[in-house]
Amino acid sequence: MAKSKTAFVCGECGAEFPRWQGQCSECKEWNTISEIRLAPASTTSRNSRFSGYAGALESKVQTLDEIALTEIPRINSGFQELDRVLGGGLVAGSAILIGGNPGAGKSTLLLQVMCGLAGRMKTLYVTGEESLQQVAMRAQRLNLPRDKLRMLSETSVEQICQVAREEKPAVMVIDSIQVMHVAEVQSAPGSVSQVREAAAQLTRFAKQQGVVILMVGHVTKDGTLAGPKVLEHCIDCSVLLDGAADNRFRTLRSHKNRFGAVNELGVFAMTETGMREVSNPSAIFLSRGEEQTTGSVVMVIWEGTRPLLVELQALVDYSQLANPRRVTVGLEHNRLALLLAVLHRHGGMQMADQDVFVNVVGGVRVEDTSADLALLLALVSSFRDRALPRELVVFGEVGLSGEIRPVPSGQERLMEAAKHGFTRAIVPWANRPKQAPAGMEVIAVKKLEEALAAL
Repeated sequence: MAKSKTAFVCGECGAEFPRWQGQCSECKEWNTISEIRLAPASTTSRNSRFSGYAGALESKVQTLDEIALTEIPRINSGFQELDRVLGGGLVAGSAILIGGNPGAGKSTLLLQVMCGLAGRMKTLYVTGEESLQQVAMRAQRLNLPRDKLRMLSETSVEQICQVAREEKPAVMVIDSIQVMHVAEVQSAPGSVSQVREAAAQLTRFAKQQGVVILMVGHVTKDGTLAGPKVLEHCIDCSVLLDGAADNRFRTLRSHKNRFGAVNELGVFAMTETGMREVSNPSAIFLSRGEEQTTGSVVMVIWEGTRPLLVELQALVDYSQLANPRRVTVGLEHNRLALLLAVLHRHGGMQMADQDVFVNVVGGVRVEDTSADLALLLALVSSFRDRALPRELVVFGEVGLSGEIRPVPSGQERLMEAAKHGFTRAIVPWANRPKQAPAGMEVIAVKKLEEALAAL
């Protein structure tokens, strides 16, 4: 009998260590390392795992020009926003991981997609967290067709693969990967080793059988996917569904995609009848009041393959604390500290004794550096207590020497702003258009001083 091996694995990041230690040296978390027992690797199990790759092992070596180039077929999910995030639709043989906070709508969205696909192809919905009656009740509440979707309540990966070989579905949902278990691994479901092995076996099954597997994943308290980091490496696409409990809008963003662009954004609205896609997100994020307010400006950010208009708000107020507060919602905190230093050095405005609060309206997470100039103008507007024009739109990256750097797709951003009725824009000098959109005045600036003087 083969001797069982053990390993010490961090439950937060999945890092492995030769012995136990109190703090993980990778993620710096305390008391997250636990000992797990590894199943002995037998020759039979290894051969069975790679039996599906026999044809690939026997194939000959080829050069790039000898490989036949064929367009990858896509399966329309029924939601244009979901297809946009996935790069055009579902790809046969791909493994897709959808994560999100509890109550974000992951299971609801996938149930709507599967009920729609069931009328066109064979589908299989595997639930491990809920009973079949609970899923049926949700489908009835959402008024979804229930006569074609095949259901299975199972947590064993081996049993799921066996049923899938008999059913031969084109699309299969695993809800969720954290409750699945593999018989070979001697640990509890949800552990690092179980999640890693279950995801690896399901991904191999998707490649061998050419079936699309949509896996639901949980997230940790900091918003990252729970489980080992290798979970994101073995799958083809990783998307996160984000949204606050008090906000009915949900954003779906791709963090990894082998078949499309990353950081692509899709917007959905949670309604009584399920998830509804939002075809014009800019109109939602621009729901501004009638009165002009200080510290408010509209910026044009680039999300994936399309521009998005978002309102940015800033509040600057005198602080009685020794260390004034710097609070950001939707923006990187370090970026705010950097821009405040640039504003002091090249704009002549000292905010060292002021509390600074910044918020991106609508709950959007902005990582685009084109929001730098809009943030600085919003800070100046609140600090000087002077409102910016409502028809003004701003974008541009700010350098440490106060220069306004260009951003990609400047013409497309201006066209999107003109479509929503904006008549004035402040843009980097390198992004000045050869011909401005009809009815729009474009002010191109090179330095921060020029942008402040233009106001």
